Amino acid sequence: MTDELQTIIDLIRYGASRFNAAGLTFGHSYDNALDEATQLTLHALHLPHDLPPAYGQSRVTLAEKEEVLGLFLRRIEERVPAAYLTGEAWFAGLSFKSDRRALVPRSPIAELIEGGFEPWLGGREVRRALDLCTGSGCIAIAMGHYNPDWHVDGTDLSDDALALAAENEARLQAHNVRFLKSDLFSALQGEHYDLIVSNPPYVTNDETDALPPEYSYEPEMGLRAGEDGLDLVLKILRDAPLHLREDGLLICEVGESERALTRLLPDLPLVWVEFKVGQMGVFVVECHDLMKHNARIAELAATREGAAPAPPAAAAGSLF
Repeated sequence: MTDELQTIIDLIRYGASRFNAAGLTFGHSYDNALDEATQLTLHALHLPHDLPPAYGQSRVTLAEKEEVLGLFLRRIEERVPAAYLTGEAWFAGLSFKSDRRALVPRSPIAELIEGGFEPWLGGREVRRALDLCTGSGCIAIAMGHYNPDWHVDGTDLSDDALALAAENEARLQAHNVRFLKSDLFSALQGEHYDLIVSNPPYVTNDETDALPPEYSYEPEMGLRAGEDGLDLVLKILRDAPLHLREDGLLICEVGESERALTRLLPDLPLVWVEFKVGQMGVFVVECHDLMKHNARIAELAATREGAAPAPPAAAAGSLF
C-alpha cells in the first residue's frame, strides 16, 4: 500500500477515503474528510496550509509517508480532532495554537469579525469590546487584530483556557488585548463596553452526553449548559446591560438552543444573523432592548440559580 501512495495528492485522497470509511465526525474547524486529510498531510510534511495545487503531484519519501499515515491512524483510532493533532487552528484568517485546554476555534462569529460587525454596528464608534467566555482567545484576539484602535478584554473562568489565550496573545502580538479571569461578569465591576461578543457554552445536557468521541477531548465546561443549553446565556442577557453603554450591542452564539431561547423570550427583539451558509444560531440585541425586558430575563435566569430574581439592571451608559 505504501508503495502505491507516491504523491501529496495520493496521500490526501487516501486519507479522505479512510476517514469517510471510518465514519469520523467533522466539526472542529473542518467539516469534511477531504479538508482534514489535506491539513494533516500538509502539517506532517511541514508545508503551508495554503500550498498551491501545482505541488500536489510532488512525490514524497518513505519517511514522509510514515509521518502522514501515522497522523491518519491516530485520527481514526483515537478520534482526536485534527486541530489537536496539528496543534493549530485557523480562525478569521489567523493561526491559533489549539490544544485540549480550550475548545477548537470554529465559531461563525469569525465572519462577523472579518466583516467589521456591519451592518450591526451601523457605523457606531467602538472604543472597548469584550469577548465573554474567551476560551483560546480567538475571538478577542481576532477583534483586536482587525481593529487595532479597539481595547479588547477577553474573560474566562478556566485557568487552562486563559493560559492558552495568553500564548495566542503572544503568538499574534495582540498588544491591544487583555485577558482576565472572570465567571461571566463577576470580575468586571465598573467595566463598560461598546460591544460585547460571546460564544458561551450552549449545548444541552442530553446533547453533550450524546456527542461523538471527538468532542470528549474538549473541556466539557465549554460545552454543557443545562437542560435547554441556556443556563449561561440567560445570565449574560440579564447582566450585559450593567456593562454596556446605552447604545451598546451584544452579539451571542447559542447554536441549536436558538429555538429554546425564542420560546422563553418571544418578545425580546433578537436579530438572528444570516451568514454565508445561512443562520447558525448567532443573535444581535441592543442594550435598550435588554433593559426593557430585564425583569423577565432576570426571572428566568433566577430559576437556573435557585434564587429570587435580581433587581432590574441599570444601563452602564446611564453612568456617563
